[in-house]
Amino acid sequence: MALRSRRRRATTALLPVVLTGALALAACSSGGSSATQGQSSAGKTLVIDTSFDLKTADPGRTYEPTGLIVDKATYDTLLTFEGADVTKPVPSLAESYEMSPDGKKLTLKLRKDATFADGSPVTAQDVFFSLSRVRDMKGTPSFLLDGVEVEETDDSTITLTSKEPNPALPYILPNPALGILNSKVAKENGATAAPDDKAEQYLNSASAGSGPYTIESFNVSSQVVLKKNDKYWGAKKPFYDKVVIRNVESATQKLNVQRGDSQVALNLSGDQVAAMGGGLQVKRTTSAYVFFLLANQDPGVSKVTSNAKFVEALRKGIDYTGLLELAGEGSTQAAGIIPSMFLGALPADQATKRDVEGAKAALKESGVANPTVKLEYPSELTVNGLSFQPLAERIQANLKEVGITVEITPAPVTTALDNYRNGKEELGLWYWGPDFPDPSNYLSFLPGKLVGLRAGWKAGADKELEAAGEKAAASVTDDDRKQAYTDVQTKLNASGPFIPLIQPGQNIVTAGSVTGLEYHPVWTINVADLGAK
Repeated sequence: MALRSRRRRATTALLPVVLTGALALAACSSGGSSATQGQSSAGKTLVIDTSFDLKTADPGRTYEPTGLIVDKATYDTLLTFEGADVTKPVPSLAESYEMSPDGKKLTLKLRKDATFADGSPVTAQDVFFSLSRVRDMKGTPSFLLDGVEVEETDDSTITLTSKEPNPALPYILPNPALGILNSKVAKENGATAAPDDKAEQYLNSASAGSGPYTIESFNVSSQVVLKKNDKYWGAKKPFYDKVVIRNVESATQKLNVQRGDSQVALNLSGDQVAAMGGGLQVKRTTSAYVFFLLANQDPGVSKVTSNAKFVEALRKGIDYTGLLELAGEGSTQAAGIIPSMFLGALPADQATKRDVEGAKAALKESGVANPTVKLEYPSELTVNGLSFQPLAERIQANLKEVGITVEITPAPVTTALDNYRNGKEELGLWYWGPDFPDPSNYLSFLPGKLVGLRAGWKAGADKELEAAGEKAAASVTDDDRKQAYTDVQTKLNASGPFIPLIQPGQNIVTAGSVTGLEYHPVWTINVADLGAK
């Protein structure tokens, strides 16, 4: 995973684990005594259990998975996505949008009927301030609008201009970090479009958005309580009066949803949901996370892994089918570095297949006799219930059959991250979660870019691939972009230091009565879509 200074979703397993406390609110429709009590005392209440990766509810600062769930419910964005479909951004606070033919200017016409939770209208001034604040405050999500000029063209029009083609912008704007603030209220509580902004404390206790829910209470280590926005402007009104999001470790999540103390469990592994009964619903889907292996290309770090034929031996020597067995149901082999549900993803039939004899031949051609290499990965980290340890052990066994000795060297995530980010790992096992559902996010894997440098792959190392990346970045139409990113990945698979492995499954369990749940690769679930039979 990229693991920016933000969450990168990788820190989920490292946060404090808080077991179920005295609160046992439940939806009116899930059955069980606690559900009945929850209905009579608090109206329609939904309880969601998840492992918190949460720092703030301030949309200018949030970039952790739990924070994105909260902000998706409390702040509307200019554009959004319908359900699980990430192929087409659709209007939200903007009633329409248009990209210029050169991909440098995005014009958005605002709705006139949208209002904030206090009843005041959403204006172009609010949009200008909110987007400028995210960009200029230099918080974690600021990079989303790097190089983007925001202009309030008139009372109902916003223009976003980039110096270079930026066709990904409509796919970036739905990110909850770009939620639109009530600028008047925010400014009264310390908000500025500058690094000295002081509004976070207020925004952690009260919403200043136009979303279907508002914040009732917020605790980064235990729970967040949302309440219905009775003044919500949208056509689809929130179903639940209250939504309680609790920090619960996965084993307890399973127990809670089975006995009706919660209605949604977000962090269960394939093994945990394999025999889930009791009328519960299991949503199994392939996640947008991509596990990958990197081989350092800096000879100063490793003369072995920087050998192109050695990398070929690695690629051909791995048993991808065996890794899928470890990952469980819902998982799929990653054909390329771009997830299967995004524009430009490689088709499944282009995924690398194991070729032990081919791997042995490549190793012989490398001239490296009886190589021993170290494989580093975070020891305590899990992704959707999947640990790195069994994957590393399987890779170790696979490569031993080829003639490569792998010393697995797990480390605490902080230690492993330092080596990874500083380009010091000989072999690394990591994963990447999308910042936004657009293939341009994956140009980071090219020479001289963020992840490329973490693999010791400097600019100029592969000029043909770099030119292909520049062409992809400048492409504007969907057809051109699809072809360009397919070409980038094909070249990357052939000559790059990254070996895409798997996309693990995403398993979400709900009470049998819960409706409307869809997994989304950016905000996990949209609370406002949830209802009951």
